[in-house]
Amino acid sequence: MGRHALTLTPAQKGEVETLAAVLSAAQIADYFGIGRTTFFAMVRKDAEIGERYKRGKARAIGAIAQSLIAKARAGDTASMIFYLKTQAGWRETLHVESRDEEWSLERLDLSALSDADLMRMIGLLGGTHDEAGTPDPLLIEAEAG
Repeated sequence: MGRHALTLTPAQKGEVETLAAVLSAAQIADYFGIGRTTFFAMVRKDAEIGERYKRGKARAIGAIAQSLIAKARAGDTASMIFYLKTQAGWRETLHVESRDEEWSLERLDLSALSDADLMRMIGLLGGTHDEAGTPDPLLIEAEAG
């Protein structure tokens, strides 16, 4: 004798639609205390369960999308960017221009930097750090001298 096929009650089928808004199919199976493969088999066998699951997901997605669009229309920049990236195919690209002229230390104007910033910069460039990793003025002067 084979196993008795599990089925959901009409009330449980209604719950599937509500739960699908916030849970995955695997989590819904856990909620009903059945195995995931059993729930997936039920969805394949009983079209009503599958339709309710899809309808619950679609309603939740629709509600969230409406909120997102309302925020975007109200001027929320992050919402606008997210919507355009996910729905309009927008993407960010990095454009790097190259110059023919060679970079040199002599062309930099460092006059606006503080002495502390200059020391840090020199330490990073020249490897004149003390044991703690901070620029050591004595090492910098010794190297320059």
